Amino acid sequence: MDDIHVVESKPLLVDRDLPGLREAVQQLMIKEHDVETPYGRIHCSMKGVPKADRPVILTFHDIGLNHKTCWNPVFSHEDMQEIMLHFAVCHVDAPGQHEGANTFSTGYEYPSMDQLSETLPAVLKHFGLKSVIGMGIGAGAYVLTRFALDYPTMVEGLVLININPCAEGWMDWAAHKITGWAHDLPNMIISHLFGTEEIHNNHDLIGTYRHHIVNDMNHYNLQHFVKSYTSRRDLEIERPIPGSPITARTLKCPSLLVVGDSSPAVDAVVDCNTKLDPTRTTLLKMADCGGLPMVDQPAKLTEAFKYFIQGMGYSNMTRLVRSRTASGSSVTSFEGSRSRSHTNDGNRPRSHTAEQQLQQLQQQQQQQQQQRGQQQRSHVDTMDTSGGAADQVAHKSTEVSC
Repeated sequence: MDDIHVVESKPLLVDRDLPGLREAVQQLMIKEHDVETPYGRIHCSMKGVPKADRPVILTFHDIGLNHKTCWNPVFSHEDMQEIMLHFAVCHVDAPGQHEGANTFSTGYEYPSMDQLSETLPAVLKHFGLKSVIGMGIGAGAYVLTRFALDYPTMVEGLVLININPCAEGWMDWAAHKITGWAHDLPNMIISHLFGTEEIHNNHDLIGTYRHHIVNDMNHYNLQHFVKSYTSRRDLEIERPIPGSPITARTLKCPSLLVVGDSSPAVDAVVDCNTKLDPTRTTLLKMADCGGLPMVDQPAKLTEAFKYFIQGMGYSNMTRLVRSRTASGSSVTSFEGSRSRSHTNDGNRPRSHTAEQQLQQLQQQQQQQQQQRGQQQRSHVDTMDTSGGAADQVAHKSTEVSC
């Protein structure tokens, strides 16, 4: 029997202008499930009721985090609340990483990254889901990418933050072996999650997450998860040849790659972008943002996610309410109306404001959706900045900085 726990959802909205939205969000309940899979039990938290006519948003966190410490900052943002009225959300915790997890028994064999991706079909079956929109970061982004490669019909779209599609280099592997897992584990995870600039300058943020890793995480279980991630295989994805039938191993769903400009994963994400189908991939670089865009720029990430799912064809949502109060982690509020007509973006300078860049992303995705037709909402055509003679005759992948 699967264990199911119901947790009351606390009200998150306090804006007096949003009584209807606030009351609706309060009705959403969080149901916690321990789902049996071929590789052990997976702890999942489902918020909202899945709808038959649309996918569920499924999240997967990074090493050193669980679904709450990873995703709460963005999913508690008021703009995301409006999206959650239209999409149920399933948060997946890697084995042994959720709050209150029991310590693994001696000799427990932790699932590999490939095996973790193989647990997700069982999660979808448990909840009766046909498809998902995946949102993952770091190790979670890798797992979701592997899942989409192996089960393309189950994934309608992917938001991949800090994705690294490559196996860990032998130098990194040797360094981890020499330093020892137990002694240097918190520092190793901090350097994985945050860039050097953040570590040196943002002491409050680093202190908060270091405290969580040291005091809240089960270190024995965490070591298993970290070892699984650092032992990952190369995803072996490659960019299809423009104009030729797609025979390469690549993602078949629209994908939004996200990375902060001071994230330690910038090079890996840019490299991943060069390996994906440019007609279905957008790279979003966030200015003034470190390793966790969900924490540093929740408003920007929510805005980009809204445009992404609208570009997939889910455009019947009401307008998101713009944030009218500045938060400590977000420097941009999104006010005013948005143009729904496509302008000549090719002559526009690259140094747009965050508002203009996200509006450009929205306009591009709307135009491309019209070109493909409403009946093919699983594809998003985009424009490229990566160059190359062969790419110039095909649809291009978008690179947006905001």
